[in-house]
Amino acid sequence: MRILIADDDPQILRALRITLGSQGHTIIPAADGAEAISAAVKGHPDLYLIDLGMPRLDGLGVIEGVRGWSQAPILVISGRSESAEKVKALDAGADDYVTKPFSIDELLARIRALTRRVTPHGDEPVISFSEVTVDLAAHSVTKGQAPTIEYVHLTPTEWKFLELLVRNPGRLVTRETLLKKIWDSEHVSDSGYLRLYMSQLRKKLETDPKNPRHLMTISGMGYQLEL
Repeated sequence: MRILIADDDPQILRALRITLGSQGHTIIPAADGAEAISAAVKGHPDLYLIDLGMPRLDGLGVIEGVRGWSQAPILVISGRSESAEKVKALDAGADDYVTKPFSIDELLARIRALTRRVTPHGDEPVISFSEVTVDLAAHSVTKGQAPTIEYVHLTPTEWKFLELLVRNPGRLVTRETLLKKIWDSEHVSDSGYLRLYMSQLRKKLETDPKNPRHLMTISGMGYQLEL
């Protein structure tokens, strides 16, 4: 697996190169944000480890730049432990967040979890509705018909939401199930998250977001994908 490591601390960069290289991974190092973007375009990494406080372009800028064209997992490694910083990174498109200092065992476990989550499987479904195609194996969403097909960028949270609906076409997915699967039990009582992300998905995927035909709300119960 190709892993891009972006960190302006040479000691951390060296330690991670040695540790992850010994696991059989190919390491793409970057000492600042601008170098990370350049290396990403050239190397097409399978996974990103990104520090937030880097010169030339900070970690948030790198995440936003990468998310414009790649759905590869992004793990933030940062000394910033404030909740607000974590929220900014996750909202920008990161998949997970580890606070420095961290143990190598924890880091390796989080990498394994992220790669399991996105490893393609040959029997994963491809679902189409209107001009939208969702390919779970490729982890991609496209809209339109040839030759004008465009890739639709979804945030990690939007993808998780859509994936749960795609895996259950024509069936109700309850609010409780969505909240537990996406945000775990600590957010289980706040359905405002669901309304927000459903609104964003409709804007990106429905022809008429105000009058959806496919991403349906089942009043008082949850959501359903109608093909």
